[in-house]
Amino acid sequence: MNDYPYNFGRGGLATAEIRNRVLRNTYWLLALSMVPTILGAWVGVATGFSLFAATSPAMSMLAFFAIAFGFMFAIQRTKDSAVGVVVLLGFTFFMGLMLSRLLSFILGFSNGPALIMLAFGGTGIIFTAMATIATVSKRDFTGLGKWLFVGVLVLLLASVANIFLHLPALMLTVSVLAIVIFSAYMLFDVQRVVNGGETNYITATLAIYLDLYNVFVNLLSLLGIFGGNRN
Repeated sequence: MNDYPYNFGRGGLATAEIRNRVLRNTYWLLALSMVPTILGAWVGVATGFSLFAATSPAMSMLAFFAIAFGFMFAIQRTKDSAVGVVVLLGFTFFMGLMLSRLLSFILGFSNGPALIMLAFGGTGIIFTAMATIATVSKRDFTGLGKWLFVGVLVLLLASVANIFLHLPALMLTVSVLAIVIFSAYMLFDVQRVVNGGETNYITATLAIYLDLYNVFVNLLSLLGIFGGNRN
């Protein structure tokens, strides 16, 4: 599981062979991570899992961040061993659980399953497009990193504020911006692997998984708002 030591070429970037191996392993692990995500979502829908969301949205968000950052810290510490894969898959199961409340809401629509498949397909199309651009483009997208990070901070602040403000327009704006920002993050994160800037496939998978997750969640939310049909 450990890609070290690396054979670096000029400029400190990994050789083409290593870059290709990291990219291949990242895509395999990304595909595998969908299994515990789907399982977690199924368990969450079946059990009505909510993580305090029904009683206290603010407490739910705090608990989510505490658990999620705990997982990410553990992944970072174990990224050079097989344990890192196990921790990552545990994290994706947890993220599936957190997805279950939105899925339960969407499944309340008569066309709920179709909306979920549409969001899944749309996310897949966006990822394919961004990954293709990242792989074939000669343009360097590393400069996007700092702007995207600022964008994520703005999204977090707006999301926290809307817990108390309950503004539909703000919620819609956050969802649209999140799709744009995390789609751009797919481009940024995949190109980091392609160019040798990211040489650990576990952390690479984590970054791209979060991009996919956020695009899917926000796309599904918008589809539910504008396309949901009540029974």
